[in-house]
Amino acid sequence: MEKITGYVEHIVFRNQENGYTVFHLENDDGELTCVGTFHYINEGELMELEGEYVNHSVYGTQLKVISHKLKEPEDLISIERYLGSGAVKGVGAALAARIVRRFKEDTFRIIEEEPERLAEIKGISERKAREIAVQVEEKKDMRAAMIFLQKYGISTALSVKIFKHYGAKLYQILEENPYQLADNVEGIGFKTADEIAARIGIHPDSEFRIRSGLFYVLQQAVGEGHIYLPQQVLVYRATQILGVEIDEAEKYIMDLCMERKVIRKEEEGEIRIYPTHYYYLELNTAKMLHDLNIDCKMPEEMMEKRLRKVEEREHITLDAMQHRAVIESIKHGLLVLTGGPGTGKTTTINTMIQFFESEGMSILLAAPTGRAAKRMTEATGYEAQTIHRLLEVSGNPEEEGNVNGFLRNRENPLETDVIIIDEMSMVDLPLMHALLSAIVTGTRLVLVGDVNQLPSVGAGSVLKDIISSECFPVVTLTRIFRQAGESDIVMNAHRINAGEPVVLNNKSRDFFFLKRQEADVIISVILTLIQKKLPGYVGAPQNEIQVMTPTRKGLLGVERLNTILQRYLNPSEPGKDEEEIGGRIFRVGDKVMQIKNNYQLEWEVCTKFGLTVDKGMGIFNGDMGIVTEINKYNETIEVEYDEHRKVKYPYETVEELELAYAITVHKSQGSEYPAVIIPLLQGPRLLYNRNLLYTAVTRAKKCLTIVGSESVFQEMIQNKSEQNRYTSLAARIREF
Repeated sequence: MEKITGYVEHIVFRNQENGYTVFHLENDDGELTCVGTFHYINEGELMELEGEYVNHSVYGTQLKVISHKLKEPEDLISIERYLGSGAVKGVGAALAARIVRRFKEDTFRIIEEEPERLAEIKGISERKAREIAVQVEEKKDMRAAMIFLQKYGISTALSVKIFKHYGAKLYQILEENPYQLADNVEGIGFKTADEIAARIGIHPDSEFRIRSGLFYVLQQAVGEGHIYLPQQVLVYRATQILGVEIDEAEKYIMDLCMERKVIRKEEEGEIRIYPTHYYYLELNTAKMLHDLNIDCKMPEEMMEKRLRKVEEREHITLDAMQHRAVIESIKHGLLVLTGGPGTGKTTTINTMIQFFESEGMSILLAAPTGRAAKRMTEATGYEAQTIHRLLEVSGNPEEEGNVNGFLRNRENPLETDVIIIDEMSMVDLPLMHALLSAIVTGTRLVLVGDVNQLPSVGAGSVLKDIISSECFPVVTLTRIFRQAGESDIVMNAHRINAGEPVVLNNKSRDFFFLKRQEADVIISVILTLIQKKLPGYVGAPQNEIQVMTPTRKGLLGVERLNTILQRYLNPSEPGKDEEEIGGRIFRVGDKVMQIKNNYQLEWEVCTKFGLTVDKGMGIFNGDMGIVTEINKYNETIEVEYDEHRKVKYPYETVEELELAYAITVHKSQGSEYPAVIIPLLQGPRLLYNRNLLYTAVTRAKKCLTIVGSESVFQEMIQNKSEQNRYTSLAARIREF
């Protein structure tokens, strides 16, 4: 690690959002290029830097800065350089030289204590003197705050955020209750606040710490999919994290209730603690669902007669349950249609569309992901879009209290008569709430999904809770149609869901099981399947053959598989650009996935001549694309997603991407692939269950190959244990 002190001579590049900066530093040894994250930096600053020398392929030797400190100018030359650097607006090099020549070592004292004396210098009016003093004073406060916060190990970036939020009050906040930082400053969670508190000397069993710890555990639970925690579970988890016994839990929870952070409810024989925001999301969602569920005044005989006309005209033959589903969608404002693969959901949706169109009604179709929307478009012949695009995303709707996250909302609702949403098992509570907020009473809403698939990645269990409330019409399709019945993927998916044994004799045309017992042998088989066997068999390129695994870690986890698959499926070659960022190699041609919702990312669709024909905002968790360009000069990676949408990622935001040659089953929801390969060896029982296996199998369209242990496969079919989600949407619905 090198330690260097010098002046910021010239800022070459700066990203205002995250502080990533490239600048030239001048010291006794000459000029040096430095790169790092600096949230507060100006030309002329005196800096003490710690970092490592790296050799950039284009720019040569650079100092990669790990940590840095701002230093006060110490001599006349330093003072003059600082004032003339542009750090103080309106003061250039010549004026700075005149100020320092006049006041010498007293310059800063004069500016701070007697700023009117600056007017003694030619070219400085009294007004300009005051402006200079204000700027130096403002920066003095921030500089002092940053030096103070650095004592507690707080980075420069967080120091700036803390100072901007609290100003001079930050000293009092840190002394009294540093846990406030976790509530008020973006980027500071409980753990960071807890570290600061420990350094300051806050006692481990202080009230602030216990209250903040309890709320932190609730927030963590939301990240796991829960809407509330039973009080005893909450207290137990908080005890484990805080490392102290919580004797008066009731008192701390009541304090959090008084602060309106949580809501405490006694229900079904237990005390439940909800984050306030999520309690009201459930409550409002329940009310809006009821508001939509109004009955149609058309006589049933007339519905039947008009439906028969549509069936005859379109040459559609519905079975009894499909027929009932269409009639229920006409009769009621809200309908849930559920069923496994091959049970005719698409035919039923198409008939509904034809009926509503024949009545002169307008229809909107949507699904949670781009891939699911694309499949819906192909199956119906009508344009479907993502729910985010339907609601016209703007800003970040996931921020608590951000009612303007979507342009479509209560004030600006969707203008249509019918809305059909597919893949509802993937829709979490916040997205469902946003969708319902944009639908006016009188609009029909049809929710379609497979309730036996894995629940949404986000919090809630919306589809399951709506069905279990038993308050709305639900039609479950169970009959497997002849064409689907010829597919062993479909038939075995239903056997898995029913807990029945699956015959693994490899006499099938689309469902194969290759028995192997060692991880490295399994990986070798996977490579052979992708490179030689499957592309020709299913008529699809290598990139569309998807490896799916239950876990992230381990010998057959996503992280190890991706490293190995990248090496063989997209090897390093002369002329093929690649870049190592954060210990991971990205290469042109790599298959990648966005791993968090980013509402600010801009995408555009261009012609081959570079003309933009469409553009928009937002790339979402689970979206998959291909790396098409690595620009080492601009330090960006370009990824092309579905529908030719191209996005440029600056290097510092690449942590939102990961390789996607292999993905977890959870990340595969809502997608379908021509061929799927599932490596399978022993794993955690809670994860290796029927629900996960069923979801994985139903992702394959033409061919499914499982490589691994037959006993693990059969055990998963019998293992019904799923992680129970603490949700109460069904109870809220029944209350209304």
